[in-house]
Amino acid sequence: MCPAPHDKPLTLAGRTYNSRLLVGTGKYKDMDETRAAIEASGAEIVTVAVRRTNIGQNPGEPNLLDVISPERYTILPNTAGCFDALEAVRTCRLARELLDGHSLVKLEVLADQKTLFPNVIETLKAAEVLVKDGFDVMVYTSDDPIIARQLAEIGCIAVMPLAGLIGTGLGICNPYNLRIILEEASVPVLVDAGVGTASDAAIAMELGCDAVLMNSAIAHAGHPVLMAKAMKYAIEAGRLAYLAGRMPKKLYASASSPLEGLIR
Repeated sequence: MCPAPHDKPLTLAGRTYNSRLLVGTGKYKDMDETRAAIEASGAEIVTVAVRRTNIGQNPGEPNLLDVISPERYTILPNTAGCFDALEAVRTCRLARELLDGHSLVKLEVLADQKTLFPNVIETLKAAEVLVKDGFDVMVYTSDDPIIARQLAEIGCIAVMPLAGLIGTGLGICNPYNLRIILEEASVPVLVDAGVGTASDAAIAMELGCDAVLMNSAIAHAGHPVLMAKAMKYAIEAGRLAYLAGRMPKKLYASASSPLEGLIR
């Protein structure tokens, strides 16, 4: 029996993580549910929409950081709700001030309200500015392999192609583009957006993705805390299946037991 393959850890901006599941903090019914779901997920990186969530910019209002402690989790501020590069850069700089010089950010620049598809032109512009400004940029993008390559060349520390449109739960709509991105990747590749249930997360990991980021799939589930736990195990199972290597698909049957040496 050949030895099991050694798995390399997920490393982002020089820090190593045990969990390959990243989760969001929006769309829950209240702060208690947010806290419970994130704990159940086992996630170590939690993303926060700076323009929609109070992390200190609104004194006197409930602060998410009172529930999701920066001492326990890596806070990943994101630019959700930004529709041009200037707005996204400004939001990242605000997050850095609020989080005492924190440089790790998730960049997303959206094209329109209806699809929430990434505006790749504005994303490229913002990425260049942020990298030069000393940010560690994880970037939400389309599943275009050429754009993913260009973002890595700019200096983004991770590319995050969508699996499906944000909040749709459609799952992995184009596994073939993801496979090309993964083959060419020089930085970690994380699926971001479109995951609807645990099997979607497992498929992303089986393809070879380094991690998966999700929010709606957990927050909009009938029982968010239970779904968070399901996602934790799906990520782990998918990673193990990727490392193990699946059997080849065949058109015809193949006996599970050898035919040689049958008693006649």
